[in-house]
Amino acid sequence: MNRFVHGLLALIIAIGSMPFSTGHAVENVTYTFGVIPQFDTRQTLAIWEPLLAELEERTGLNFQLQGSSNIQKFEAAFMDGDFDFAYMNPYQVLKASKSQGYVPMVRDIGRSLSGVLVVRKDGTVKDIADLAGKQIAFPAPNALGATLVVRTDLKHIYNIDVVPVYVKSHSSVYLNVVMGEADAGGGVQKTLSQQPLSVRGNLRVIYKTRDITPHPVTAHSRVPASVRESVRLALLAFGESKKGQALLSAVPINKIGDTSIGDYKQLGEWGLDEFYVSH
Repeated sequence: MNRFVHGLLALIIAIGSMPFSTGHAVENVTYTFGVIPQFDTRQTLAIWEPLLAELEERTGLNFQLQGSSNIQKFEAAFMDGDFDFAYMNPYQVLKASKSQGYVPMVRDIGRSLSGVLVVRKDGTVKDIADLAGKQIAFPAPNALGATLVVRTDLKHIYNIDVVPVYVKSHSSVYLNVVMGEADAGGGVQKTLSQQPLSVRGNLRVIYKTRDITPHPVTAHSRVPASVRESVRLALLAFGESKKGQALLSAVPINKIGDTSIGDYKQLGEWGLDEFYVSH
């Protein structure tokens, strides 16, 4: 065998032993996923860690849940563009879209969001007029349904000023009212319904706000369009299986569907900026 043939055979063997490649780079990026802290840390982890694990399984992508101890820190993070993906409230979408180009992808299309004011069932507050000058517990200054819309309605519809007390989460709001630490509390209907009976059973809703388009899952504009589309389609597919529906219902999302920034622009006309705290 001459040197040329020997060399050719060696080259063929070497090529045959190389790993097969499709020409596509292996995805090795970890995408951060921020979640608005509506619940305490333990409950937030219990809801979102299984969901993101399933999303990884369906997309082949890697996600890291990036928690925030309160809504102020969550807002500061997305305003700085810290999250690749985020689940945020409808008014935050307007801020995040303007500051960082976050794009709403999917949301609950099976319901609307509304803020509620709750009082103790056996308390002295009987009517919304009784709240003038009273201490009202809110999760955070910029919580949309639970704080911004409630405070805007009290001021501009009922001409009522209150003393806000911020207690970090919806769950803490309801506990503060039950324990008598606040005369009333602002929340949303869905988080109220998720409270244990020992809490929920001692509360009464005295006011419900106008309806709001629910929270979306958003993506930062820097995330490649192909990745955003992969995540969008995977989340939509959650709604087609019992396992996926169970994961979404804990968020809570009753029926998942597409959304866009146009679904949230009406909020910009409600005068919420009067009570919005910029960071």
